[in-house]
Amino acid sequence: MSETGTPAEMDRELSEEIDEAGRRAARTVELGRRGFTISVLIFVLLVALLLPWAEGHAGWQALAGAAGGIPQLFAATSTGIGVLAGAVALVSRRWWVAWCCAAGGWFASVDGLLAIWSQQSAHASGATGGGPGLGMIIAWIATLVLATLWMRTAFSRR
Repeated sequence: MSETGTPAEMDRELSEEIDEAGRRAARTVELGRRGFTISVLIFVLLVALLLPWAEGHAGWQALAGAAGGIPQLFAATSTGIGVLAGAVALVSRRWWVAWCCAAGGWFASVDGLLAIWSQQSAHASGATGGGPGLGMIIAWIATLVLATLWMRTAFSRR
């Protein structure tokens, strides 16, 4: 704002500055305490990648394809949306990234349910599945909670 302008010019400049601040605020979300919870859940997802997921393979091995297609899909979506996109949303605080995390989180949650179900299903006639590992179950729960938190954040738009 200039000091030498007329009162009308100063009012116009102040009005433009206020409008710009409003536009900036409309593009961002305020995370508050929810941001800390989200960051802890992202860390939980990273730890879950070190635990067994399927057929004795750790989550990072499932991500590489060692445990089959459906666990690999869940490992990819939970890592891509839950960890990577979640970190981008935490840093940028952009409203549209929070929406991407919310929608992607629900997609990853369905993938996780299918991955768990695939490990409980019979692989051959009369045979039972090996069951999901602890890491897969923890990752699925973390993904569900993350999706819920991102949905609440996207809808809040404080």
